[in-house]
Amino acid sequence: MGKKVLFALWAGGGAVPPALSIVRALRERGHGVRVLADRSLHGEVAAAGGEPVAWTTAPQGDTSDPDADVIKDFEARTPLGEFARLRDRIVCGPAADYARDTLAELRARPADVLVAEHVLLGALTAGEAAGVPVASLVTTIYPLPAEGAPPFGPAFAPAAGPLGRARDRIAGGLMVKPWAKGLPALNAARAASGLAPVDSVVDAFGRADRCLVLSPRALDYPGRRFPGNVRHVGPRLDDPAWAGDEPELPPGDAPLALVGLSSSFMNQRRPLERIAAALGTLPVRGLLTTGPAVDPRTIRAPGNVLVVKAAPHGPVLRRAAVTITHAGHGTAVKSLAAGVPLVCLPQGRDQREVARHVEHAGAGVTVRGNASPRAIARAVGRVLDDPAPRRAAGRMAAAIAAETAADAAVAEIEALAGRTPASAAGYAP
Repeated sequence: MGKKVLFALWAGGGAVPPALSIVRALRERGHGVRVLADRSLHGEVAAAGGEPVAWTTAPQGDTSDPDADVIKDFEARTPLGEFARLRDRIVCGPAADYARDTLAELRARPADVLVAEHVLLGALTAGEAAGVPVASLVTTIYPLPAEGAPPFGPAFAPAAGPLGRARDRIAGGLMVKPWAKGLPALNAARAASGLAPVDSVVDAFGRADRCLVLSPRALDYPGRRFPGNVRHVGPRLDDPAWAGDEPELPPGDAPLALVGLSSSFMNQRRPLERIAAALGTLPVRGLLTTGPAVDPRTIRAPGNVLVVKAAPHGPVLRRAAVTITHAGHGTAVKSLAAGVPLVCLPQGRDQREVARHVEHAGAGVTVRGNASPRAIARAVGRVLDDPAPRRAAGRMAAAIAAETAADAAVAEIEALAGRTPASAAGYAP
């Protein structure tokens, strides 16, 4: 029999399509799926087959519109500033609001399982308070502390020897410290939900019954050891509903370069123009997708580069020779799944870490986010001329195919949903 599944999502750019891919798969298997989400996502939720439900007190945002973006991390001047905005405007600051809305929905219509994007600690708190099995979704490389790997954030290479391990211990402590400023707001949300306080925000992330990592295990470092509730369930490779139909590609038989930066606003117009200028100096065809946050008419491009707002990357990658990207997890993993090597220009967020892992796998190269057209052109030429990155991307493609042969995310959620009948999973105030 179908189960009742409640999702909790926010307008988090590239984190949305993987979650909605799971919504679609659960609906196809006959489950009822409701999705608490920002109103800007309701069209995408409905397209995936879910029933959209609006947040009432939690923040409402739209990452395709700079003025409506809740975090506005593109205004931050440092990585720590970016992190503080996420902590204070999504993870901890409004945790009580997310918890209140989620509990209200669970009271009104009980669910067999709650599935929440992992940064929504308020929603995860509500599931814990309601006694509902909870799965958190990590839509990038696992970002929390784990033995056997550098801390997430600085984009360190894996440690070599005692000095490297000392570096990781020191940096790991420094990376955790900024979370402390969010602890009072999180514990206030827990108290309002009838729960005991936690000692740290990082501890709160680990309280979900399952943490489902929607990233290839093969992309992470092989020696890394994870907490017992973590499951690598493979990436979601569906294109978002807004990607539309495949455009007519530039004519000719020159190698095709796919360009895609963030689907949310990151002040990426100038990097897009520098990439376009770089491709204009090379014997390639370029397909440059601006995403919803940038008007393609504002991008100056040479004649061998077609600029469009959106295109489904899946079918385009079957013809591509290289992807030039900000190293957002979705674009990077789709490229690797197609065996296409990458040139990475990280702009912020988790992108330096993703780029580092791509380089460590041998499947691409990284240049500075503000690299000149000449530097970008050299990097693209190097990837096209050297067969090693394509061979490494091919190895990653085989690993990803094996990881995604079965839908492990759906299996994990169905297993959790089987624990508690919906009639018993309502919140008792």
